[in-house]
Amino acid sequence: MNNFTLIIPIYNEEKNIYTLYEEIINSEAKKYISKIIFVDDASEDKSLKVLNEISKNNQLVKIIKNEQNLGQSRSIFSAILEANTKYVLTIDGDGQNDPKDISKLINCYLNNRSYNLIAGIRHNRKDNFIKKITSKIANLIRKFYLNDDCIDTGCALKLFERDVIINFPFFNGIHRFLPAIYKGLNKNCCFINVNHRYRKFGKSKYGTVSRLVFGIRDMIKVKKLIKNNK
Repeated sequence: MNNFTLIIPIYNEEKNIYTLYEEIINSEAKKYISKIIFVDDASEDKSLKVLNEISKNNQLVKIIKNEQNLGQSRSIFSAILEANTKYVLTIDGDGQNDPKDISKLINCYLNNRSYNLIAGIRHNRKDNFIKKITSKIANLIRKFYLNDDCIDTGCALKLFERDVIINFPFFNGIHRFLPAIYKGLNKNCCFINVNHRYRKFGKSKYGTVSRLVFGIRDMIKVKKLIKNNK
């Protein structure tokens, strides 16, 4: 049974890609994955070279190459458009999400096929103090304002129905508001604890304070869009 497309955005992760890929193809979830789409967001290191080597040896792997850096939202969205499965999965390319947890999301869906979105909640996050505290503040504000019941919308590990999001107006940052969008459109959502790991190589590409500021701006936008698209 192969029912899911796995989407992995990549930006300067050359030292993390192959290990992540190996963990995925050796996981229990592999039998459910019909396509793995890596999106290289104009990496400046050897990420694309590593990805091309992987794709040569596995027909399940597809590479999308952005000619310029478009950001995580646009990268993920372009892969969603390429997917031909009803449901898609997302996971970060930095190795902090645990591929073993992909099967957790899939099993949750298989046990209750009414879910339109299943989102991971990072248990015992392995990030620095500043990143954790700004994320906590942003999550509390967003949860209160949008009433999405999600305490960790920033976790990249998600499984969701493709058509819901491609029919919603795109904006930069949309990937961080999937729980709010699906809940706001009265879709069935489930949140489950997942593992979180230390980053072995490279560094985070996204600012902490700037994300908090832009996140508040985007919350207002999301609330209006949900109201207009119900």
